Amino acid sequence: MKGERIRYQQTGEFHFLTFSCYRRRPHLSAVAAMELFEDALERVRLRYLFAVAGYVVMPEHVHLLLNEPRRALLSKAIQALKLPVSVRSREGPFWQAHYYDFNVTTQKKFVEKLRYIHRNPVVRGLVAKPEDWKWSSYRHYQTGVCGTVEIESEWTAQQRGWQLPEWMRCRQAGSSSPVPKCEGPGAPST
Repeated sequence: MKGERIRYQQTGEFHFLTFSCYRRRPHLSAVAAMELFEDALERVRLRYLFAVAGYVVMPEHVHLLLNEPRRALLSKAIQALKLPVSVRSREGPFWQAHYYDFNVTTQKKFVEKLRYIHRNPVVRGLVAKPEDWKWSSYRHYQTGVCGTVEIESEWTAQQRGWQLPEWMRCRQAGSSSPVPKCEGPGAPST
């Protein structure tokens, strides 16, 4: 069928996702809306058990870099993420129906997508430097500081003694963190 979206899920790969507000309206431009999204992302991350490697909340769209949830298909987790934001917001309709999904198959693409996420507010002219945009994972990569959303990074892996999060261990016994080591913005020095 023409225009049919093909998604490759259950591949064990990270996904670069983009989803937009309805008709690209700036429903996420208020601080309260951005904080609502971050809170919903962390709640859904814990509920569906997936790692967030990077994110940015922009006034009219969101970019995420995450792995596949352990408890459901990625599409169900995204639905669970979008629903509470739209219900708690007074804007309606809030989200576009679909989202863009790109499977990240190499370390090079991982770093490219993470940098794209973090540079998005600068490219759009919202701030002068990535660290000036509060609703992003960049500050975590720069300083290791934990924010509303737990970021799976070298910082968090190092704090766990380079072990996977508890919920990921039984799935990938013997693996290190799913985030590439010593790459990307703000990777801690050893």
